[in-house]
Amino acid sequence: MNDTIQTQLQHRTIREFTDQPVSDSTMRTLFEVAMRTPTSRGMQNASIIWVKDTEKQRQLAEINTQEYVGRAPVYLLFIADLARTAAVLEESSLSTTGAATMDVYTEAFTDACLMVQNVVVAAESLGLGTTILGGVLNDPNAVIKLLELPPLTFPVLGLILGHPNQEPQLKPRIPQELRVMVDRYEQPESWSAALADYDADMHTYYDLRNANRREDTFTDQIRTKYGSIREARAKIISDIVGQGFTLGMPYEKKE
Repeated sequence: MNDTIQTQLQHRTIREFTDQPVSDSTMRTLFEVAMRTPTSRGMQNASIIWVKDTEKQRQLAEINTQEYVGRAPVYLLFIADLARTAAVLEESSLSTTGAATMDVYTEAFTDACLMVQNVVVAAESLGLGTTILGGVLNDPNAVIKLLELPPLTFPVLGLILGHPNQEPQLKPRIPQELRVMVDRYEQPESWSAALADYDADMHTYYDLRNANRREDTFTDQIRTKYGSIREARAKIISDIVGQGFTLGMPYEKKE
């Protein structure tokens, strides 16, 4: 056990922050950590937008449907970014088709996700708190317009951070033995039965977002969150295509 692992094991989502600003030197450090994040094929197809405009941050909070997002000291948006790659291809009189395929989009999306997690660990090691925001995908077109994202870019995750002003409990996690497998995919006869003890832990877990209210069980959350399709998210493929990604093969394979 070392300090890094201790920090990771103590990860908690922090939604309330003090008024103390995050220093520019700290932000430069976090950005340097982001730059050193592993990246697919070394191509670094992810970028960060630091949103300092308070009105834009408020609008992002509305998109995220979480008002505390608008009050956070720092808001960062991590994006899949093939605009740079496409520009280099154009400047070399080459087709940009290869920068718009599904596999390349997935590489860039993954790069952005890895970058977020690297920044989270670094920020928490410095005593800051963080919340990762998937809600930017509630309305990606609105985010694209608000932050003027060019073609061949796409929002992936938001991140707020600052000095913590709350100490929430550690949220229970599914036990290792149900998520770590050896040599093949393993599953119990009944997932509902296997998750019964974890359901009990979640039932007694209190989240500071909803003080004095017991959380549903984990399997109840599965039924609630995945028992129907979220209409706003169902059209995300068309949103991605709207940014210029083909999400298909650039050519037909010849027999």
